[in-house]
Amino acid sequence: MKSKKEKVIKTRGGGKYTESQFWSLIRSALRQKSRWWNPIQKVKQSNRRKSQSSNKRLKFEYLCAICKNWFPDKEVNVDHIIPAGSLTCSADLPSFVERLFCEEDGLRVLCKKCHQEVTNLQRENK
Repeated sequence: MKSKKEKVIKTRGGGKYTESQFWSLIRSALRQKSRWWNPIQKVKQSNRRKSQSSNKRLKFEYLCAICKNWFPDKEVNVDHIIPAGSLTCSADLPSFVERLFCEEDGLRVLCKKCHQEVTNLQRENK
């Protein structure tokens, strides 16, 4: 027989969000705004060159800090060397924001493949 799932109480946003949904919303909003953080833009600029591709639409290519290959903009991510971590309660907020909005020395450009490998390793080591 199937066991009944426990109903999670929606305590946030006038009964619209569970605690987990609420903190996911906050985490997502902060990550979205961090994309425009100046050090992130500077790290990308310092790791780019004019595109060597025959595709004239591609202006720049970016150097992956791990595999040392060049990739178009859509195939790279700016990675936090020290992960921003989790955000599951108000106590996590100061340290999450501090790590998320770090300076240039805490960031690096990675291709999507290398970024996924690093992310998977970090998840395994938790």
